[in-house]
Amino acid sequence: MNRRQRVCLLASAVVLGPLALPAPAQNRHTVYRVPVTGVIELGLAPYIERSVSEAAAAGASAIVLDIDTPGGRVDAAERIADALSDSEVPVYSLVNRRAFSAGALIALSTSRIYMRPGSVIGAATPVDGSGKKAPEKIVSAMRSEMRALAEAQGLDPTVAAAMVDEDVEIEGVVESGKLLTLTTSEAVALDYAVEIEDLDALLAALGYSGADVVTSKVNWAEQLVRFFSNPIVAPFLLSLGFLGLLAEIKTPSFGMAGLAGVISLSLYFGSHLIVGLAGLEDMLIFGAGVVLLGVEALVIPGFGLFGVAGIVAVAAGLFMSMLGSLPTASEYTSAGMILTTTVLLVLVSAWALIRTLPRTSRLAKSGIFLLQRTDRAIGYESAEVRDDLMDSVGTAITDLRPSGTALFGDERIDVVSESEWITEGTQVRVISAEGYRHIVRAVSADEAENV
Repeated sequence: MNRRQRVCLLASAVVLGPLALPAPAQNRHTVYRVPVTGVIELGLAPYIERSVSEAAAAGASAIVLDIDTPGGRVDAAERIADALSDSEVPVYSLVNRRAFSAGALIALSTSRIYMRPGSVIGAATPVDGSGKKAPEKIVSAMRSEMRALAEAQGLDPTVAAAMVDEDVEIEGVVESGKLLTLTTSEAVALDYAVEIEDLDALLAALGYSGADVVTSKVNWAEQLVRFFSNPIVAPFLLSLGFLGLLAEIKTPSFGMAGLAGVISLSLYFGSHLIVGLAGLEDMLIFGAGVVLLGVEALVIPGFGLFGVAGIVAVAAGLFMSMLGSLPTASEYTSAGMILTTTVLLVLVSAWALIRTLPRTSRLAKSGIFLLQRTDRAIGYESAEVRDDLMDSVGTAITDLRPSGTALFGDERIDVVSESEWITEGTQVRVISAEGYRHIVRAVSADEAENV
């Protein structure tokens, strides 16, 4: 090998050598920690779904659900379980003290359950708001859901069924008539869980020691959705929506009242649609009811079939939008109470507005309200007596023959000439104000010079 060949070989080794060496292994992992704490309600489902999507988009190695819950809504837990089962990223659950009822269902939907010492899981029988066992239809659905999840994870489905139904007996585990709730050691003995000290120990067991742990938090949009779908807030949104639409029907053009009504109803249905309470069919029924009421108010005189059908459709749409996929007796009661509260708020608010707004001079001047009242003592008054107009000087903006219109400052007033014909543009003076009747006479040339 001559000198030139040796130089070329050395240069090739310098340039291509690093490419031939194996790349250093990437040992850095990212794990998403998703807290599942407190009562499980429908507002939790969008948060879990978003967290799972963000973890997949970030290329996370795993998702760990940090569970400590007394349970909650079954339909919310089912929606969460669907999101976890469809996750592209492996999901594990860490029972951090307790996973009762719907929490047990969520834990079973993950790839593996890990439990800290002293934790418990089970007691998954659905109950209503009073704590009584739900109807068999709901219990059966929950029992089948738990069995299916256990089978999917290779666990004994009978154990999962015993957490829901006290009639399921497992020899040496639970006798008939008692609901199954497992401690950490009991769950480990049945191969339902792995005992682990804490999150760091769990990451080590999964092979992710030193991983970057990202804790998912509820964002502002999800907080707003939970707020607007709250049973306490919902009646106020509905009341404001109805009052705005009612006020808009009585005004000649679309304004702030109608805009406030549309926004309020949009917030109500939008939040309920996101959390899974309302569906498209509920909104269609409600919309049909509003259209029928509009036809009754604007097209057909009187109150008849369209009005009754509209009220029924609106009430049905609202009632259905407050029920989940597996409604219990307490949910029916809650929906009825919200609807009743809304009706009462609308009636009381409408009564207060009708009593107050007609006395507002600005609205009276705009023509929306006429200042009319009938009183036994004073007889009929078609308008408030305008003593402030006495001796005021204005300009006739129409011919007075004898009635017409005059402009006093920025205010147009219907006036009547005292006797003679007064042409447009003539200055006039108010000599009498009798409710709706304002009598004027033309200002003489001498008076005009002094005005």
